[in-house]
Amino acid sequence: MTSRTSTLSLLAANIIIPIAILIFASGFFPYKPFLPGLAQYEALEYGPPPEAPFNKVVFMVVDALRSDFVYSNNSGFLFTQSLISNGDAIPFTAHATSPTITMPRIKAITTGSTPSFLDLILNFAESDTSSTLATQDTWLAQMKAKGTGKMIMYGDDTWLKLFPDTFDRADGTSSFFVSVSQDLVVVRKSVAEYILNQDFTEVDNNVTRHVPEELRNDDWNTMVLHYLGLDHIGHKTGPRGPNMIPKQHEMDGIVKSIYEAMTNKEHLQSTLLVLCGDHGMNDAGNHGGSAPGETSPALVFVSPKLRSINSGHRAPAPFEEDFQYYSTVEQSDIAPTLGSLLGFPAPRNNLGAMIPDFLPFWPKKSDQVQILLRNARQILGVVTAAFPSFEAATPATDCRDLSSNIDQLSCQWKIVTESQPKLEDDDLAIDKWLQITTKWLQEARDIMSSTASNYDVRKLATGQVVSTLALLLGVAAAFPTLASSFKESTPILLISLLYGIMMFASSYVEEEQHFWYWATSAWLVLLWIKCTRKQTRNNILLAASSILILIVARLARRWNQTGQKWAGEPDIARTFFSEHRLTLWTLVGFTYLWNLQFLAARAFHRFPQMAAAGISTALVTAALTFKLAFTHEDSPELMAGIAKYMADSEAGAGASLIGRARLALVAIGIAMVYTIGSGFGNEKRPNPTMRTVHDLLTLFLITQSRATNIPLILLFEIQFYLLNDLDLNLIEISTTSLLLQYMSFFAFGGSNAISSVDLSSAYNGVSGYNVLAVGILTFASNWTGPIYWASATTIMLLRLRQTRVAGKEKNVNLLHQHLALLNVFVTSSLVFVMAACTILRTHLFIWTVFSPKYLYSMAWSLGQHLGVNVGLGSLLYWLGTMYQ
Repeated sequence: MTSRTSTLSLLAANIIIPIAILIFASGFFPYKPFLPGLAQYEALEYGPPPEAPFNKVVFMVVDALRSDFVYSNNSGFLFTQSLISNGDAIPFTAHATSPTITMPRIKAITTGSTPSFLDLILNFAESDTSSTLATQDTWLAQMKAKGTGKMIMYGDDTWLKLFPDTFDRADGTSSFFVSVSQDLVVVRKSVAEYILNQDFTEVDNNVTRHVPEELRNDDWNTMVLHYLGLDHIGHKTGPRGPNMIPKQHEMDGIVKSIYEAMTNKEHLQSTLLVLCGDHGMNDAGNHGGSAPGETSPALVFVSPKLRSINSGHRAPAPFEEDFQYYSTVEQSDIAPTLGSLLGFPAPRNNLGAMIPDFLPFWPKKSDQVQILLRNARQILGVVTAAFPSFEAATPATDCRDLSSNIDQLSCQWKIVTESQPKLEDDDLAIDKWLQITTKWLQEARDIMSSTASNYDVRKLATGQVVSTLALLLGVAAAFPTLASSFKESTPILLISLLYGIMMFASSYVEEEQHFWYWATSAWLVLLWIKCTRKQTRNNILLAASSILILIVARLARRWNQTGQKWAGEPDIARTFFSEHRLTLWTLVGFTYLWNLQFLAARAFHRFPQMAAAGISTALVTAALTFKLAFTHEDSPELMAGIAKYMADSEAGAGASLIGRARLALVAIGIAMVYTIGSGFGNEKRPNPTMRTVHDLLTLFLITQSRATNIPLILLFEIQFYLLNDLDLNLIEISTTSLLLQYMSFFAFGGSNAISSVDLSSAYNGVSGYNVLAVGILTFASNWTGPIYWASATTIMLLRLRQTRVAGKEKNVNLLHQHLALLNVFVTSSLVFVMAACTILRTHLFIWTVFSPKYLYSMAWSLGQHLGVNVGLGSLLYWLGTMYQ
């Protein structure tokens, strides 16, 4: 194959990758259709709708309120537990489906339906309005339509975005971004929400300050409170952090004040308080995935009226390892239950079932029949809209004999309708019907929730065909390299094959980091053996270098515990450094000094040596002071020694974090532009110019990293220094680059779970929401390791090119061959991931494991491969060839 044909094949393959991704995504993540308009009560033979026991609701959401936070022996909700014991409160564990982040969970709670997984992506966009519920039927819309009072909301302003023009009084706390000052730094919350405010009460005090006045007012029928502080604490210190119990006591105090007002104020006598979490958290304090802790928030209904139907429950409850305390319901059940308790029909798109524990509120059996029948007919409308042939299904003597779930559900519905009780029926017959209908409601909810996405199979197949075409083109582009060195290429081809097969097993997807850790270690040992056979270096020095490279790789594996099973287990970043803070800052200092000594020696060569060293020192100092100030606000518990002294000294200087971040980032940018420009006129120092570009990029990546991860970059610098001296060939460089890019991603704490996305550095230097700036900073902070190794690979490729040019070899188009090899892996992994998502689209873990994996595949393919390896890598390589 000619060089021109190979180049065109590689170009076409890279162009086709985003096309394949978008086609497949449009069929895999469709917007679900919904029934328009507000639900209305239909006339039934049982008479008018039963009278509601409540006329007001206080809906109190405590973000990330995991079930054990309220129900266990270690809970700070002591007053709430007393209400549970004496019967004034009925507790549940409300199952939250993945993705366990705020926007989809609020949608589920208010509509009673299962939100689209696409809401996960929309949750990132501060300016997004496409996910609004303004035109959908919700229990909020029903309460507003009743016209019995005003709607008020205080707290997370996600409610204001989802429900524009709904609330008459509101004070929103931005859940994604808040302007930065010296005292309140950054408050943000999304896939992995973080707070940069050491006072965890400030964000909640903004909500609580409105509560006493509103409890005195009699002009509202709905009060929504959404507290963020507990979630912020969880992200910062985990579920067992020192601030967690005090925050629980604070939230329990809010429950107590509302309950006392309900008992003492006449206009609140018929008020229902609902305390719940939108999601839970895992042992690391994060959420977004499907771990038991993430999907098990608490749900408590509180009112003195509940004593008439409830004798109380044991509180605190015995420890439950799976967090399933008391009865477990679905979050979608909240909407129809509130409808019955407050006197409005279930929202039109509701899939939830009335919680049967509340049926005793209506002593008349006909009222109980009416409540469940209305709920069942409403869900029937959703089912028949999704499956038009539902009611035409063939009846059977035993519904279990039917093959499909929908046919079974249709068969059971016929039993429900045929056995529908009459007013004169005895209680025994009615109770039997109530049990049958409750079971039907729950089965209909489960079936419809699991089939909530209408996959476009044609688009799924088209996406796979296009990605397969990209793979074939990638193989064609890499064929000359593979054919000439097939034995050398075996490892990277084997990695591609094994990785693809692994995508069909949910456990392997969740624990993908182990594949890369073991593959990297095996490859480094193989490199040692291969280099020994080359006999280009002293065997003792080679052995020392190889062993050190392996030691660094082993340390990186233990840096951050990630994945699903081991997240939250002891590691270096969280466990060791929290106990050895001076060691942390010593290593951080060494990392900055390592970067500084290279900049001082190689950068700004047109200046005198002393001036160049001074400029380099100022540049690194600007980055370091920002990182100290950032960590002082974000994680003050990590500060110690001279780092704490410097941060405390700088705190009184009056400079904001945004100003410090801008100074550091702009200075790095100016230095980068100067280095690139000055390199064109410097024939004597081509290699130092590219090394300086790499050093400046490394300084930027350090700035975007958490303090506990900064020493990892020092370890990678040591690895790079040693690997660059091994005289690797092209295929060895490409294989090493691929493995270290993926290994470093997981070493920095990444995983295939949404909860591992780190957004703490997404607003460095940004004072307002800017999708491009925030997107780049977010990607840089999460893909720090892969970006570093992409830059380091360019240096190694340029070194190899220089060697080949010196040897007068003709074919020195190394970048093309390198990208072709990487393209084979990227396209093959896409093909396998798409195939897994298609074949397993009815799998139990499709939305909790495989869908997040597809999103990560998108990020790796579009961001890392096309954006970094192809885009940034090609630019750096081209600059290097110009300088050479």
